[in-house]
Amino acid sequence: MDFKQIQQLIKLVDEKELSELKIKNDGFEISIRSKHFNKNSGNPIQQVAAAPAQVIAASPVAAPVDTAANTGSPEARPESPTASEDSNYLTIKSPMIGTFYRASGPDKDPFVKVGDSISKGSVLCIVEAMKLFNEIESDLSGKIVKVLVDDASPVEYDQPLFLVAP
Repeated sequence: MDFKQIQQLIKLVDEKELSELKIKNDGFEISIRSKHFNKNSGNPIQQVAAAPAQVIAASPVAAPVDTAANTGSPEARPESPTASEDSNYLTIKSPMIGTFYRASGPDKDPFVKVGDSISKGSVLCIVEAMKLFNEIESDLSGKIVKVLVDDASPVEYDQPLFLVAP
């Protein structure tokens, strides 16, 4: 089962408002529960807001962080966008759940840094999912304005990773 099929299953659980979905197939096993699944009663928790499903084995999501500002690196620039300016930029989101890596290894340079120009098909990062390292490529061209996730942090499906000026 590839990650696109897993994404489809997650969407299905959310759209059909299922509380839980388990699949076992040829040594592969996956269990998906709604975020509003109550483990004690086995019933979904009644809430007004709908939320996408998550794979149980996923780690908690780290809050989006501007890594440049936190590390004091040369990437921290005064022209970094404020919250109100963020709407002027395009967002590149994670196509899957997993662990976000900015570089191909601990001793390697990041694929992209703040200020780098990217084109369609440029490798931006790696998301590790189920021991598979998936290169995430850009589907747009522009300039990296902000990195929203810390290196080696868990990410969820559709979580914003980068802000890009078109």
